[in-house]
Order: sequence, then structure tokens, then C-alpha cells
Amino acid sequence: MMLQAKVLLVIFLIIPSSWKRIGEKNNAIDQAEQAYMATDFEQSVRYHLALSTDYEINTPEAKFNLALSYQNNGQEEEAKKTYEEIIRTGNKTLGSFASNQIGVLQGRENNHKDALAYFKTALILNPDNDVARYNYELLSRWLEENEEDSEKEEKDQEDQDKVEPSNYAKRMKAQADEFVDQFRFDEALQTMQRALEIDETVSYYQNFIQYLTDVNEINDK
Repeated sequence: MMLQAKVLLVIFLIIPSSWKRIGEKNNAIDQAEQAYMATDFEQSVRYHLALSTDYEINTPEAKFNLALSYQNNGQEEEAKKTYEEIIRTGNKTLGSFASNQIGVLQGRENNHKDALAYFKTALILNPDNDVARYNYELLSRWLEENEEDSEKEEKDQEDQDKVEPSNYAKRMKAQADEFVDQFRFDEALQTMQRALEIDETVSYYQNFIQYLTDVNEINDK
């Protein structure tokens, strides 16, 4: 009888812990969704990254939401990497959407032939993707009419081998500059460090970050 009571006690202690974990996971999912719906894309990136790192939610759907958050937050390179991961999952529907999105990003960067290739891949994965079909046909016609200019643009792009800061990184640098103008060096440093957590292109401003670090060390003495 005593043994049975111990077994019941163990079960009683384990189950609530499991329930708590499920509740925390559901709450994290809700936070990520609400941040995206509120167009708070920086928070959406943080919450969606937490879904992967803290709760091991790495479904193609979760990755697609993360990629969209990156894209809307101005983190184009991170968005492209995540869209590529979705294509490799084998999910043809989301892979087609992801390929189309990369095509849009490549097109905005004037990598027109690469963009065309991604639109084509999107159609191969899902022939019913009407958005990708429209983009493919529109860009195909444009390339035919502007082939010479397009070749020049691609050559110019190849010459740019330095990683440039994303729009998000530039936005955070401008925000940090405002803090510096107000002699709020600690807040400026925190702004850059938090941005670097989710966007590696913020490292473009490494000298600025080091300057802020040095200033704060001096002020602390």
C-alpha cells in the first residue's frame, strides 16, 4: 500500500510539470503570432527565434513566419537563409511560397536572373502558385527588353563583395546615434547589442559598438 502511494505521488508531481511546459509553449506561440499581427516585427523575430531555441518548434510553418518577420524587419539576408531552409524541408507548398519570396528579394537587389530562377523554382514546386507565375512572366518580358542593362547590373552586383548592413541594422544605428547625441551611451550600446542578437549584419558597425563599449567602461570607473 505504501509503495502504491509513492508511485501515485511521483505521477502527481510529474504531470503538472508537463502541463506547465505545454502552457508555456502555447503562450510563446501566441506571443509570436500577436507580435506579427501587431506589425512589431522586431519582437516577432525574437519570439519566433525563441520558439525554435526554447521549444524546438522548427516546422516549415514556424520557419516561414520567422522568415516573413525577418523580411518585414529589414533583415533581408536572414530572411533569404530561412526561406532556403524551408525549400529544403520538402514541403512543396511552403517551399514554393519561400522561393517566390527570395525571388522578390533578389529582384529588389537587381539580381534579376537569380530572381527569375527562384520564380521558376516556385512554379516547379507548385504550378498553381499564381503570384510566382505572374512574377516570372513579368520579369521574363522585362529581361528580354532590357538584357543589356541587366547584364551591367549583374556585373556591378558581383563587384560588391562586402556585406552591407540590413535596413534594420541601419535603423538601429540611427537610433543609437540619437542616444549618443543625448550622451546616453549605455542605452546606445544596449540598442546595438540587442540588434546584433538577431541580425549578424549589425556587425558592420563593430567599430561603433567597440567605441560605445569603451566609453561605458570609462564612465563606470
